[in-house]
Amino acid sequence: MVSFEEFPISSSNYIAGYRIVENKGFVYGLSVRARGLGGDIGAGLKGLLGGEIKQYVQMMEDSRDESIERCVVHAKELGANAIISMRLDSDSIFQNMQEVLAYGTAVIIEKEG
Repeated sequence: MVSFEEFPISSSNYIAGYRIVENKGFVYGLSVRARGLGGDIGAGLKGLLGGEIKQYVQMMEDSRDESIERCVVHAKELGANAIISMRLDSDSIFQNMQEVLAYGTAVIIEKEG
C-alpha cells in the first residue's frame, strides 16, 4: 500500500498543510475479484452458522488496496503527486464476484509555508 509520505491521498477536498497548485483531472482504479470454489464452500457454511466471513473480508480488503494502487498509478501517469476527494464504490457482478472502484481528483500539491 502506498504511504501518505510517498503519495498523499485524502477523502476531503484538500490536504492539511499543503496547497493545490494544479488540478490534473479525474482518476480511477478498478479491481474485480472472485472467491474460489473452496472459499465459497467455506463462506456458505459460515453463512448458515452466522458470523463474519473472513474469506470475503480478505477478498474485499485486497480489492480495495489494489483499486487504490491502480488509482495512484493513473494519477502518476497524469503527472500528479496527490489525490483528493478519494472515494470507493463496490458492487457485485455475479454471486461470487465483487468489483471495487477507487476514484478521485489527481492534483499537484506543494507544502505550505
